[in-house]
Amino acid sequence: MMSRRDWMWSAAGLSALPAARQAIAASGKNIVVSSGNGARACAKALESLKAGADTLDAVIAGVNINELDPEDTSVGYGGLPNEEGVVELDASVMHGPTRRCGAVASIRNIKTPSNVARLVMEQTDHVMLVGEGALRFAKTMGFKDENLLTEKGRLAWLVWKQSLRDASGHNNWTDGLDAPAKASARLKRLFPDVDDETLAWAWRVAVRPPTGTINCLALNSRGEMSGVTTTSGLAWKIPGRVGDSPIIGAGLYVDQDVGGAGSTGRGEENIRVSGSHTIVENMRHGMSPKEACLDALKRVALNYNNDRAKLMQFDLSFYALRKDGEYAGAALWNGPKFTVNDGAESRAEPCVHLMER
Repeated sequence: MMSRRDWMWSAAGLSALPAARQAIAASGKNIVVSSGNGARACAKALESLKAGADTLDAVIAGVNINELDPEDTSVGYGGLPNEEGVVELDASVMHGPTRRCGAVASIRNIKTPSNVARLVMEQTDHVMLVGEGALRFAKTMGFKDENLLTEKGRLAWLVWKQSLRDASGHNNWTDGLDAPAKASARLKRLFPDVDDETLAWAWRVAVRPPTGTINCLALNSRGEMSGVTTTSGLAWKIPGRVGDSPIIGAGLYVDQDVGGAGSTGRGEENIRVSGSHTIVENMRHGMSPKEACLDALKRVALNYNNDRAKLMQFDLSFYALRKDGEYAGAALWNGPKFTVNDGAESRAEPCVHLMER
């Protein structure tokens, strides 16, 4: 005989779940949503969807553009290195139709970690491979072992080393005569062949380490969804540091019945609220993508008791795409934009924001 407790679970839980899932109908359109650096990725992914490609094939083809671009210093080849001058990459993928996922973290010497993450999903019964194991797996699967540190990245790393000071203001990476000089003059003396604009950029990223990342979510006309997040992570990080990008439920989450979400920015803060999973669950329970993203950001702010001074120390953005085609981008602070392509050209749209600077 079924107990009252079991009956209540069956009636209130299991019977309600299919209804919630059925409430979100497919849009019948091809839509791609990405972070602000994803104009080319969205265009490529949308083109692939129109040609009949699988949604995961489409988003990976899109972010490969960023991963292979040495000028994108937050993703793949050309990404800014860790504190030892070594580029370490993270990536995750989720395939809605098969409800499978894969990830790699702290992988070195491979330009396209999103492709490796997909092979983890397809060729193993694991979800995540890290570090040396991830590199060995990639090489086994035919990937080329390459140095990912560009000259531009190396310059930025050296400038960062120049910016370090101990409690007495000393730095072993300077010539010992730098105290009276302004930073710009000192750097020009140390790197005379580098133009002023590049030196100014290097100083900016040295004193305020960027996070970067690209997230890309796709929905095709049949209602199938997939997503990918890939990054070189926080510049100058401790070797082995892993942010939210390769963590399923943090940097990326896709539920074929509901929608998908991803993030860019300060990964540690996102991990603490399982942001992408939180957003998808919010949408499952009736929130719009905009409301779902803002709710996740409110949870981040609450971890600091809504202290603006502390929250101003970092940035975090979320992106959400629901199965019915509604989408949103949301940021902790005003200013960021995200990218959308629903059939024409990729366009930038402003993120809604939780707070204003």
